[in-house]
Amino acid sequence: MKIGIIGCGAMGSVYAALLADAGNEVWAIDTWAEHVDAINRTGLRLEGASGDRTVRLNATTSAADAGECDLVIVATKADGVASAARSAAEIAGDDSVILTIQNGLGAADRIAEAIDTGKVMIGVVGGFGASMKAPGHAHHNGMQLVRIGEMQGGMSQRLERVVEAWNAAGFTAKGYPDIHQMIWEKFICNVTYSGPCALMNMTIGQVQAEPSAWSIALGCAREADAVARAAGIALGFGEVDTYVRDFGARMPDARPSMLLDHLAGRRSEIDAINGAVPVEAGKVGLDAPVNRTVSDLVRGKEAGFAA
Repeated sequence: MKIGIIGCGAMGSVYAALLADAGNEVWAIDTWAEHVDAINRTGLRLEGASGDRTVRLNATTSAADAGECDLVIVATKADGVASAARSAAEIAGDDSVILTIQNGLGAADRIAEAIDTGKVMIGVVGGFGASMKAPGHAHHNGMQLVRIGEMQGGMSQRLERVVEAWNAAGFTAKGYPDIHQMIWEKFICNVTYSGPCALMNMTIGQVQAEPSAWSIALGCAREADAVARAAGIALGFGEVDTYVRDFGARMPDARPSMLLDHLAGRRSEIDAINGAVPVEAGKVGLDAPVNRTVSDLVRGKEAGFAA
């Protein structure tokens, strides 16, 4: 399969390395020129839960160089989705699939503004905890599960083919008829840890262990859970406190991407994660004061960061 990956930061590099190592023709497309140059020069090194390997693949800063791809994976951060959608349209043929994988809410809708939703699949990943060590060098703490579904819902043969490509590359991937349920289940976990970890400069395990920090994290989780249920999302778990605690307990040493952004002096995806909860709450007649406060604090902290 010919695969273009738009956005080869930490998570995109995990996808690129393993999919290429499985024999697919992979094109890593990213605006980070040093990263692209390093991949072209010495290959993409990935270490962590999947072992330690260096994989040769194609890398470029221009999507057009890749040509038409069978599968286009959009792995940018939320604020890069709109431009990534335009790049994806350049390299997607009539039968191509565009798979968007982001934290938070709204990415698929932004993709659909530029691309026919019939081409779009949505992915939700969990348990990776990836980070960049250097240009051309990524690390990940785990690779728990890749959930994939058609944006328009239902199962399909092409969904099965895409899932099989991921499984053949060493991932644990599953197809779901209602991916929007999966999005909300992951979103609630993101909301629990992203903002609190970033504000308190703590790992997931440290937030769980410190009562004051855990109280704020649970407040974020409970608000997002209430919004999802009011919106009619068929969540696959019962009590939210246990759900988010169990999720975090599987990777106590992980630092969410929002915290990694802050450590690097970068602005985060706060508007698509904790900041999205008050927006969605308003649509169903609820309020989300904890997430609003956490979001405002994160934005205030980021005011002095580079854009």
